[in-house]
Amino acid sequence: MAAIATSPHRTGLLVVQPLKKRHCAECRTGPLALLVLEEGAPRCLDCADLGHLVFLPRGDTALTRRSREGSALSAVVVRFNRRRSRYERQGVLVEETALARAEERCLADAEARRRRRVRDARRREAEDLRFTDAFAREIRRLFPGCPADRARAVAAHASVRGSGRVGRSAAGRALSEAAVTTAVRASVRHTDTPYDQLLMSGVPRHEARHRIEAVVEARLRGWRDELTAPA
Repeated sequence: MAAIATSPHRTGLLVVQPLKKRHCAECRTGPLALLVLEEGAPRCLDCADLGHLVFLPRGDTALTRRSREGSALSAVVVRFNRRRSRYERQGVLVEETALARAEERCLADAEARRRRRVRDARRREAEDLRFTDAFAREIRRLFPGCPADRARAVAAHASVRGSGRVGRSAAGRALSEAAVTTAVRASVRHTDTPYDQLLMSGVPRHEARHRIEAVVEARLRGWRDELTAPA
């Protein structure tokens, strides 16, 4: 068996998951799933006075930390990795009562995290609603003739969180005139012109935009004129 490079004083007691079949040098039981090396000789956990501990696999850092903190006796479990030529941590042995207490604490934390996620989601939803309202008001300010429901629809589409649309850009968040106009122009292009059908029929994007440009600009001019556009 390869020498264990990690010094015991840094990790505490060490327990090994052997790669080969080993038997306890004291009670002769085996093959052993876990063993302790004492003066180079393998001992089973019972003979090493660790048989009352339970194994906690690695993976949950908080659970491992809390289990070790609450356990009067614990050990680090390692296994030799032939490819890397080194021992690697597999988990820990801790007292069962300490593990149970740690699990209760982690479950309580999980519930707290769930409630926090719910609160954060509600907060983001409220922020998004306020921003959509502000975006719609800015549309109506710049384009007084744009119907209110249409302005709301444009704002809602442009400001979807995580969408990458203009409403979520820095300019959009600042409600810049350029960003708001871009959102309105895009809505007109896709909703009030045959632009999408042109694209589907194979017309190149720049050519399709050129063909419908006059319609888009006429609609925007109409919405800018509150006196001539519909309310």
